[in-house]
Amino acid sequence: MLYKEIKKHTNSDVYPMHMPGHKGNKRFLPPAMLNELDITEIYGFDDLHNPHGILLETETLAAELYGSRKSLMLVNGTTVGILASIGAHTERGDKILAVDNYHWSTSNAAKLFGLELITIDAEIDENSGVPCSISPKAIEHALLENPKIKLVIITSPTYEGVVSDVAAIAAIAHAHGCLLIVDSAHGAHLGFSDTFPKSATVMGADIVVISLHKTLPAMTQCSLLHVCSERVNVNALKDMLYILQTSSPSYVLMSSIDYCLRLLKSDSVELFRAYEEKLSTFSERVKELKMLSVLHHGNDSPHPDFYDFDLGKIVITTKNSPISSEVLAYILRREHKIEIERVCDDYIIAMTSICDTSEGFKRLADALIAIDETYSEI
Repeated sequence: MLYKEIKKHTNSDVYPMHMPGHKGNKRFLPPAMLNELDITEIYGFDDLHNPHGILLETETLAAELYGSRKSLMLVNGTTVGILASIGAHTERGDKILAVDNYHWSTSNAAKLFGLELITIDAEIDENSGVPCSISPKAIEHALLENPKIKLVIITSPTYEGVVSDVAAIAAIAHAHGCLLIVDSAHGAHLGFSDTFPKSATVMGADIVVISLHKTLPAMTQCSLLHVCSERVNVNALKDMLYILQTSSPSYVLMSSIDYCLRLLKSDSVELFRAYEEKLSTFSERVKELKMLSVLHHGNDSPHPDFYDFDLGKIVITTKNSPISSEVLAYILRREHKIEIERVCDDYIIAMTSICDTSEGFKRLADALIAIDETYSEI
């Protein structure tokens, strides 16, 4: 049975180097049991689709924290935010532009709303196999070749933590009469510390959609849609969310969003300072690696084709080693009890957050050093 299997896993000694960002750390989760929070739209608890009271307070707080004009809570993840944002600002037959590392919600929006999806290729870093930042010149070239494009969708940061020059891309998109939507699902933690890149919400984009649950202490499906400019048709956006998002929004999820935002408001300085120290210690430890390499950590130098990088993403490359990414992930799971987020052709991704413990970072560093030493001798 699913419940028992989940409990068995969460009670094991496997360390989660993957989302959700709360990492099961009870320090960052509401003390109430989930069934105690599972109510419906009764008197005094507002309406997500037309908030005027307590839910509007949460959305107002979100806009305040992220510097957006308006924020909307999403309980169907960033996926529904991308779908709604595209659907609200296009008509059947319109052209939209995206880079080929887009999330499937973008291609699904094209199918759903009858749009022509034009894509450009992301450059790949030869040493790691990781897609590079999106070139503003590539965006401009595509817009010049396709003058009828209605909107541009980019992913920043990417799954791997690579950030693009959102401000430059926004300026180009706007000069061509296009709206810029940023899928910043992996960037909910940005903007709370100078150690990390700035949030796309303050970089000129029109709409930025973020997943709180990926890198912050919130439950899966907890996301925010940020309206960042007056170019956005807010009424059309709300109508589209009314169509696409559930009519029975979970108060468990909405309370998780609110709890996360209030934690950020009260404790973000302390939490991010501790997070930075853990990342710095980890980075110093992995300087010992000879065969494996961790992007922007240890001895790895900043890549010239990465406009910026999120240090919270631990991207371990195996391209120039005798070990494959699949084998590395297997050894981490089987021998070191570490479950990573994703396995790609030439690298693996371990996700971290403010909720990770010093012991968790130490376990990962120890494991990588041990594996590196073993395979360096081959």
